[in-house]
Amino acid sequence: QVQLVESGGGLVQPGGSLRLSCAASGRSFSNHYLAWFRQSLGKEREFVARIGWNAGTTTYADSVKGRFIISRDSAKNTVNLQMNSLTPEDTAVYYCAARPLVRASYDYWGQGTQVTVSS
Repeated sequence: QVQLVESGGGLVQPGGSLRLSCAASGRSFSNHYLAWFRQSLGKEREFVARIGWNAGTTTYADSVKGRFIISRDSAKNTVNLQMNSLTPEDTAVYYCAARPLVRASYDYWGQGTQVTVSS
């Protein structure tokens, strides 16, 4: 059974940093994208960043480009999201997700972790 378990959320002041982790298990994620999405209160879930498990190629939403860094640790089967220069607009529940390269939709989702940026 595939499991994606996020951790690392919390409360941080504007301008601060947080590092989220997603522990992936239950199958091989070769030829998959691992991604982060987020959903703020009253808004639709939005794409944040993704990484190709094999090649490590990355893609970012414009809103986080230059501030967030997605990476993977193949040995530990984790995907990380380093978030810097956080603003209150980054407040959301952050979700880890996975899909095969050949599919358009994400098959697997974590339960989410809350990130709150506030002074």
